[in-house]
Amino acid sequence: MSRYNTLPGHAGVGLKPEHYREILEARPQLGFFEIHAENYMGAGGPPHRYLAAIAETYQLSLHGVGLSIGGEGDLDRAHLTRLKHLIETYRPASFSEHLAWSTHESAYLNDLLPLPYTPETLARVCRHVDEVQQTLGVPMLLENPSTYLLFEESTIDEVDFLATIAERTGCGLLLDVNNVMVSSVNHGWNPKDYVDRFPVEFVGEIHLAGYDETQDSEGARLLIDAHGSAVRPDVFDLYVHTLTRTGPIATLVEWDNDVPDFATLMNEARMAQGALDKARASIPDAAQ
Repeated sequence: MSRYNTLPGHAGVGLKPEHYREILEARPQLGFFEIHAENYMGAGGPPHRYLAAIAETYQLSLHGVGLSIGGEGDLDRAHLTRLKHLIETYRPASFSEHLAWSTHESAYLNDLLPLPYTPETLARVCRHVDEVQQTLGVPMLLENPSTYLLFEESTIDEVDFLATIAERTGCGLLLDVNNVMVSSVNHGWNPKDYVDRFPVEFVGEIHLAGYDETQDSEGARLLIDAHGSAVRPDVFDLYVHTLTRTGPIATLVEWDNDVPDFATLMNEARMAQGALDKARASIPDAAQ
């Protein structure tokens, strides 16, 4: 359990509408379910009835995709109000968002876009994180991005950028291992070096997912953070390496596109749980 949330150090999966009834009937052994906040901002209806029933048995992780933490404009106060209502209603054990932007003036873009790592953007992101935490009344986790380009104006290393945000604001970090792999291949650096430098003292949750692979215009490998397939072997190997630094921390298997049957999701969660159990077993009894 992290000081940034109350999630158990076990594996969880994303909660999908096509699995609601099976979950309630089978009551699978899982650490938690994650929901995307924006999918539950409507007023009532079947999604809330099922979520309320599932929340009686399982802890929840609330994952946002629409705050635009890195955006140049002010945060959307109406969106924050809806988030606050969700948190007060379901009391999730964890709340997280992305180091990204997705708004410009009044336009909302259906993507999580990268930002340059400069003192100016650092100050803006810290200001926004402070506002989110003060408004919601809970600590948040900020997720490292998957990126496909680099900005010439960036003057701060990504790991240092994230560490500084956590230090200045008191927020935690969500370490997405799949994003590390995607970015490392796309930019030609070593993913284990990234993990080894990551400030794991701030990590409150880990994400795993599957990526798609294609080629860029010059024929080089290009990975896409697609969330539509099983966790790749290289990502899982990096996850096992990550656990040697973090210890057993709540781990989500993300599968948001081409969602499979629930048995397939459970198999992915069991693999993650096996790695977590081994990490826990390696800790001396006095330290557990």
